[in-house]
Amino acid sequence: MKSVPKSQWTSFCNQVTDALTGLRAEIEVASLDLGDQVQAKSLPILGITYDHKSDVFEIALEGLDHLIRRPESLMVMDSPTGVTSMLVVDWDAVRHVIRFKEPLMLPAPQGD
Repeated sequence: MKSVPKSQWTSFCNQVTDALTGLRAEIEVASLDLGDQVQAKSLPILGITYDHKSDVFEIALEGLDHLIRRPESLMVMDSPTGVTSMLVVDWDAVRHVIRFKEPLMLPAPQGD
């Protein structure tokens, strides 16, 4: 994983949103108080933004807006095909893991 400096978060989100269009995301939130909880499973990605004025990360998925207030760090896992996951840790040490996946492609139904 590589760290992305906070000064680059807005431009990083703009680039990543374009690259992630058509993919699906899974969001897992982990903290000592809550344990591990899945917030989203295989939802289409609409966009990822960081607003430095309000200090909020937003992961917009179809049917869900996952907001991370006062994020402290952003780590990204890359592969040859692009970003595969992100880890955002907020001010309260809550870890938000976002994994990106290709949509499941089912074979076309066979006619008789």
